[in-house]
Amino acid sequence: MLAVDATIRAQLYSDVPLVSQIADYIVSAGGKRIRPALVLLMANAWGYRGEAHRTLAAVIEFIHTATLLHDDVVDESAMRRGRQTANALFGNAASVLVGDFVYSRAFQMMVAVNNMRVMRLLADATNVIAEGEVLQLMNMHDPDVTEERYLQVIRSKTAKLFEAATELGSLIAGAPEEAISAAAEYGRSLGTAFQLIDDVLDYSGNATDIGKNVGDDLREGKPTLPLIYLLQHGTAAQQALVRNCIAQGDEAHFDEILTAITQSGSLEYTRRKATEASQRAIEAIDDLPAGMYKNALTELAEFAVSRNY
Repeated sequence: MLAVDATIRAQLYSDVPLVSQIADYIVSAGGKRIRPALVLLMANAWGYRGEAHRTLAAVIEFIHTATLLHDDVVDESAMRRGRQTANALFGNAASVLVGDFVYSRAFQMMVAVNNMRVMRLLADATNVIAEGEVLQLMNMHDPDVTEERYLQVIRSKTAKLFEAATELGSLIAGAPEEAISAAAEYGRSLGTAFQLIDDVLDYSGNATDIGKNVGDDLREGKPTLPLIYLLQHGTAAQQALVRNCIAQGDEAHFDEILTAITQSGSLEYTRRKATEASQRAIEAIDDLPAGMYKNALTELAEFAVSRNY
């Protein structure tokens, strides 16, 4: 991971000072670095010997970083990872344009690996993620979003990059085709578990721990799974309140909705769905060679649902 961080910092350099400043600002904020770690863990689990996994881990982090820069502009977010978002600090225009720079730098780096299948995988993943962003935009302020429609957004917007990371790690290590497919399933399920727990934490977490303002999803009019469940199982009054708040992006009634979510079992239901996804991830790597890397991947799937940040 130290080697990956060194690659990230070297590749962020630009002759345009503002580009380097904004890109460095968001990357230096830290984060869990789970996606690049997945590339390394999966490659090492299959006995990879080389350096391309470090480059590809940095590529994955760059794609993630670009989506964050664009996401925060779309969502009008003011806080991420415990500090001001880049758009709050530097403005929307600069954040969007530097997000484009980070995207294009990722593609420059993946070309250097000189593997057409790697390029196809990452190009396809980036396209699916963009579609997921648009799907989420279409779902905003829509209280009639179903659980399946919401899970489709998760699969496209969040889980796809997890999937690409684990698929890449096994691919460059020369794993068998069925193992590459299994690695993709692990990443897809792990990403789903992570997002569902993020949904839970938006209503039960601590702003300092989760690095963003609690209740942001409601303010942005996002019908996440806890709200979708409440709309199906809450009282008529609760359903009316939630529908109005989603439609208006109104967080003024956050405390009332939080009480309703707690009483209805929405958070427990969402956690249960996350646990199911985590278990699917663990089962997907059942045939992975035993050792410290498989253990780490298993522990990561367990951490996905036990975390509070």
